[in-house]
Amino acid sequence: MYIKLILKISNMTLTISIIIGIVAALHLYFMWLEMFAWTTRGKKVFKSLPKDLFEPTKVLAANQGLYNGFLSAGLIWTFFINDEIWKTNISLFFLGCVAVAGIYGALSASKKIFFIQALPALIGISLLLLKQCDYI
Repeated sequence: MYIKLILKISNMTLTISIIIGIVAALHLYFMWLEMFAWTTRGKKVFKSLPKDLFEPTKVLAANQGLYNGFLSAGLIWTFFINDEIWKTNISLFFLGCVAVAGIYGALSASKKIFFIQALPALIGISLLLLKQCDYI
């Protein structure tokens, strides 16, 4: 009975870590795209924007990319926290920031942003809260 519980918790912890890793990797990619590849790769990713808009908005995109880098750094930091309560709280904070940014982006720019950015963060938040309440 105890072994099954330990395996269940281990699997959930692994699943949560994978989701946090995916969200962190996505935000590293967003950072790279917005800070270093805005005028090259950005034109291919954001096809709906006029091509002449990329050069004048390069600094704005880089600033936005920097924020995505901070979100990624915060999520990566959680892999190095040993205290489970502290790790959960930091994870919830940064996943919450990602979810809010994704929801705002979906409402203000493109609904696709919800599925790419907010939904994975919301899944991570849900799993963390369920684990904390001993439902999983």
